Amino acid sequence: MNYDIKDLDLAAEGTQRIYWADRFMPVLAQIREQFAKDRPLAGIRIAACLHVTSETANLMRALKAGGAEAILCASNPLSTQDDVAASLVSDYDIPVFAIKGEDTETYYDHIDAAINFKPNITMDDGADLVSILHSVDTDQKLLDNVIAGTEETTTGVIRLKSMANDGVLKYPIIAVNDAKTKHFFDNRYGTGQSTLDGIIRATNVLIAGSTVVVAGYGWCGRGFASRASGLGANIIVTEVNPLTALEAIMDGFRVMPMIDAVKEADIICTITGDIHVLRREHFEIMKDGAIVANSGHFNVEIDIPALAELSKEKMTIRNFVDEYTLKDGRKIFLLAEGRLINLSSAEGHPASVMDMSFANQALSAEYIVKNCQNMEKQVYIVPEQIDASIASLKLKALGVEIDQLTDEQQEYLNSWAMGT
Repeated sequence: MNYDIKDLDLAAEGTQRIYWADRFMPVLAQIREQFAKDRPLAGIRIAACLHVTSETANLMRALKAGGAEAILCASNPLSTQDDVAASLVSDYDIPVFAIKGEDTETYYDHIDAAINFKPNITMDDGADLVSILHSVDTDQKLLDNVIAGTEETTTGVIRLKSMANDGVLKYPIIAVNDAKTKHFFDNRYGTGQSTLDGIIRATNVLIAGSTVVVAGYGWCGRGFASRASGLGANIIVTEVNPLTALEAIMDGFRVMPMIDAVKEADIICTITGDIHVLRREHFEIMKDGAIVANSGHFNVEIDIPALAELSKEKMTIRNFVDEYTLKDGRKIFLLAEGRLINLSSAEGHPASVMDMSFANQALSAEYIVKNCQNMEKQVYIVPEQIDASIASLKLKALGVEIDQLTDEQQEYLNSWAMGT
């Protein structure tokens, strides 16, 4: 088996980490058990470009239990848990191409390894795997093998919808990100908690009393703002969408343009999925000692080259903390090289949140195998029955029961003639 990881001797630690995560992933465990009986993915080759964490390891276990041959590469150079990668190779015979801190060349070499696996299904976190596969396979020798794929992130879904609209998407994609049991929980509760966790682990700063600027008030921004506010931070939201800006106001937060917000900010976190949210004009007026982080997507959300040009010195002063000394003497602290702070200096989403996200991935893969013949080259939402079944499984795992509609209630809801 070919693989490229840091150290196979780390496997024992990774095994324990995977076991611990599994305890908090009861929905995926139930799916894995059913997969082992039904083998719905038998003969299917799956290439996954995801964060290599203990939670992802349990997804890979479920796919393999379902009969799939699977390969895993990293979707972020700083998110890999090297001990988990070692365990997947050593204990589960799953080839992994990921090393924490890998350089850009190695990162893309690892994606190439996943592409050369000749997958039938792709699983992506940010659409790098899909976009690179489309760009390198101009004669479609590899693309012809692919029946469909899944996408985990908001930014990835946007990119793939753009490809579909331009008529260049070569196979169907299921937008796992858009499942209610994914983005409501993963983005709001998962990103909210893990982003705050990453900032605190990297800096050990006191959140209470600080002014925190949240760039973007999507589900991830909502979650982070809520959690930071709960710890006593004063929240400022920056937005480009008038509806979400209004929602932030109604949630009790201040809203203003970034050019004004940075003047007050102690901590700024970009959570937008777009490019250059923080730019030269913002760095030029930031407070001395401002902490800058990203939890949205790639490190392009922060214009790091512009920050470097404004600086006379750069020094790493803590793990995941780079101090930029500007030419006028002010200091700006950039966390995790602008990469995802929740996965770089922390451990990403809690396993109980990823339980539902990866349940969507596993069941979407099963759905693809059964329905790919009827799918067109476009981006699909997760079927509602999958979303509902995952919610039901999660409630069951939590020991929670809910009411059922009576026949009379069902008839009333479905009738236009019963009056009031």
